[in-house]
Amino acid sequence: MNTGNWMHIAMIGTRGVPAQYGGFETAVEEVGKRLVARGHRVTVYCRNEGQTLTEYLGMELVNMPALRKRSLETLSHTALSVRHATRPKNRPDAAVVFNAANAPFLARMRRAGIPTAVHMDGIEWKRQKWAGAGAKYYKWAERKAATEGLALIADAQGIADHLRHTYRRHSYVIAYGAPILYPESDLLKQHGLETGGYHLVVARMEPENHVHMIVEGYAQSGSDVPLVVVGGASYGDEYMERVNRLAGDSDTRFVGSVWDQGLLNQLYGNARSYLHGHSVGGTNPSLLRALGCAAPVSAYDVNFNREVTGGNARFFAHVDDVTMAIRADDRDVEAALMRGRAGQDHVSIAYRWDDVTDGYEQMLLEIAGRVRRSTLTLSTRPPFHERHYSDRAEPDTLTYGASPASPLA
Repeated sequence: MNTGNWMHIAMIGTRGVPAQYGGFETAVEEVGKRLVARGHRVTVYCRNEGQTLTEYLGMELVNMPALRKRSLETLSHTALSVRHATRPKNRPDAAVVFNAANAPFLARMRRAGIPTAVHMDGIEWKRQKWAGAGAKYYKWAERKAATEGLALIADAQGIADHLRHTYRRHSYVIAYGAPILYPESDLLKQHGLETGGYHLVVARMEPENHVHMIVEGYAQSGSDVPLVVVGGASYGDEYMERVNRLAGDSDTRFVGSVWDQGLLNQLYGNARSYLHGHSVGGTNPSLLRALGCAAPVSAYDVNFNREVTGGNARFFAHVDDVTMAIRADDRDVEAALMRGRAGQDHVSIAYRWDDVTDGYEQMLLEIAGRVRRSTLTLSTRPPFHERHYSDRAEPDTLTYGASPASPLA
């Protein structure tokens, strides 16, 4: 272990980079490349099938196999990654393990003496797709990860509150960053769409993402523009059939998954409104992306969504709320555009990847014992710390330095 503040950092438990899938992977890429630029060595464990890259944006990539079965893919890959990382010749100075589902392997990281933080993700056991044995496992894994004695990362204040109330554990609250984009509209014509001429949903077809509520609310709104629904039916045919029934004869267009990122950005950036129904989890990357593209947001009314939008959104909890939100934006398109611009301004300040990297770097230095916690004052990087650190415990009990009350609580 070196004695300076330069560190070898391992990132374990995701599909890795280049980011092609979701929020964890995007965070690894955005934070990892910035840590490299700051002089750290970053090793990312990857399971992108068929990948042969061993370096990307300065990050070292270790490509490990995985069992290609939904229930075993993450666990099998993380088991091999942890075994590799804990060998003396590969051992990092600090590590981040993403996803509490990887809890069975945390004890090995601790026994190897590797300072490790666990990114806890959302409250996965509440998702209906994990009902039964899956939900029981996720609930067990959450408790196991929270009580292993390692540092914890929450990507939203609501997750931090849950960890504190349930397990009496404090956490580093580090959200994701928002890409600030100004998309063109040239690709929309290929799909029969015009700027400001459609409402948008981007979500996996799962009950807790409330696509059914949004589709039904749109169907009864009488909107003069289509509802474009982007996302795969990962939950199964039964839920998708329900959503299709609710759509009735309305102009709801199910386009499936969109992998063209340029097109996806244009869909966000040119929508009359973006309807976000996610109710489980913390800081959602698709919501940040919509806000970063200045999409006027109407979001399901849970604490996570209120926290991320900073109030720059409409909120709904019932079908009739969706109907009213769509009708309001149809009546006053200019007001909707103003809400979108306000949301973009908000995330351009509150969700910056440079600030997120500050949070990861500070946390890693702390858990590795490179700096004393008392030296990491709020005045060092106030935009990040004032916004994202947990706030309801006595300062001398925190694991990461004192914090003022958060305006997002």
